[in-house]
Amino acid sequence: MDAFYASVEQRDDPRLRGRPVAVGGARERGVVAAASYEARRFGVRSAMPSALAWRKCPDLVFVRPRFDVYRGISLQIRAILADYSPLIEPLSLDEAYLDVTENLKGIASATHIAQELRARIREQTSLTASAGVSYNKFLAKLASDHRKPDGLFVIPPRDGAGFVEALEVGRFHGIGPATAARMNRLGIFTGRDLRSQSLLFLQQHFGKSGSFYYGIARGIDDRPVQADRIRKSVGAETTFPHDLTGFEALQAQLRPLVAKVWAICAKSDLHGRTVTLKVKYADFRQITRSRSFAAPLPSHEALEQTALDLLAAVLPVPKGVRLLGVTLSGFAGEDHAGQLALPLPAGLAATHP
Repeated sequence: MDAFYASVEQRDDPRLRGRPVAVGGARERGVVAAASYEARRFGVRSAMPSALAWRKCPDLVFVRPRFDVYRGISLQIRAILADYSPLIEPLSLDEAYLDVTENLKGIASATHIAQELRARIREQTSLTASAGVSYNKFLAKLASDHRKPDGLFVIPPRDGAGFVEALEVGRFHGIGPATAARMNRLGIFTGRDLRSQSLLFLQQHFGKSGSFYYGIARGIDDRPVQADRIRKSVGAETTFPHDLTGFEALQAQLRPLVAKVWAICAKSDLHGRTVTLKVKYADFRQITRSRSFAAPLPSHEALEQTALDLLAAVLPVPKGVRLLGVTLSGFAGEDHAGQLALPLPAGLAATHP
C-alpha cells in the first residue's frame, strides 16, 4: 500500500487531501509513523523525530494514529488477496508477498493478477497499492518500490541480474543502513560491485548473510513465500511527554507495557524465554538489555519482575529517558519465525518488523 496510514487519514478527512500529513505523536516528543507523499517531498520520513519533521516542513499536519482502522482495512485487503492465492506472507499491515504460481483463478500471467488486485483494492478501499512482479521475493520487493506511488513494475527472469547491477546496495531489501555503510567501506556501492565479490569474501565479512548477498547480487533468492509464519517476538514501547530519570517513574511506565505484551502472548498461547528491555535516552542514544531462561516464563509476574530487574540494572541513567520498550521472544519454532507487530492505543507505540 502507498503511504498506508497517511493515505487512510487523507481518504477519511477531505481537509487533509493534497496537504503534507504525518501520522504520529506530538510535535515535541513524538515520532513519525507514516508520511504522505506531499510530506516526503520535504524529506519527512517514517521513524523521524516529530520535531525534526516539523522543521523540515513547517506546514506539516500531524494526525494521531488509528490502528484499529488500519487493521480493519488491512484485513479487507487480505481478503482480496486470498481470492487469488492461499500463499500469502504478510510483512506488516500494509505489505505482503503472494506466490501466484498456481493461483486460485487459474490466471496464467502474474502481471494480470497484479493489475486485478490493484484495481479491486482501489475500488473497495479508495486507496492505491503498488505491485512488484518477479520470479523471487527479493526482486518482487524491489519492483514494488520502483514505481511508487500507484505503480506496477515487472522484472522478468532475463532481466533480474541486470536490474540488480545498477542499484545502490542501500536500496536492497535486507541490507540496512549499517550493513550498507560496511559494504561502502569495502568498496561495494552497487549491485555490480557486490556481484564482483567472491562467496568466501562475503562470508568472511558478513557471516551467514554473505551467502544471501552473494545470491541476490545475481538475482537469485530461493526463499519460499511462507504463509502463517510463526511469531518470533512480541514487543511494545512508549515515548514519554517528558524525559524521566527516577526508578519509580520509569517502572510506572514499564508495567503497562509488560501487561500489553503478556496479554497478547496469553491470547496467542505464546511462551517465551527471553526478555529484552529497550531504553532510549534524551539524546536518542539507545541501548537494549536482555535476559534468557532455560524454560519459558510462567507468569505475568515473572515477566514483570524480569523487566524491572533489567531496568534497575541500567540505573542511574546518564541522561533522561525518553522511551522504554519491552519484548518477549524465544518462542517455540522461532527458527522459522517472523515478528508480530502489536498495534497499541494512543500513547503506546508498536514494534514493527
